Amino acid sequence: MFTLVAATVFFAAFLLAAGTILGMFALYRDKMIAALLFEPIPQEAPVYRLRISRRRAEPRSTVSVRPIAAGILTA
Repeated sequence: MFTLVAATVFFAAFLLAAGTILGMFALYRDKMIAALLFEPIPQEAPVYRLRISRRRAEPRSTVSVRPIAAGILTA
């Protein structure tokens, strides 16, 4: 009689463990597939190439530079 009860308890525990494992696979199937298909972020830093273009000032012959008065510098 003890052998029959022990076998029944062992078999029930085995079925409970197997059911738990299968239930976890059923619940987390999508997350496991997403984890297996995940591509890690590359470790290399992205290289940005910037080109700055600006217009150069055109020299004008009409603009004259006035000399600073000598009195200002002696003050």
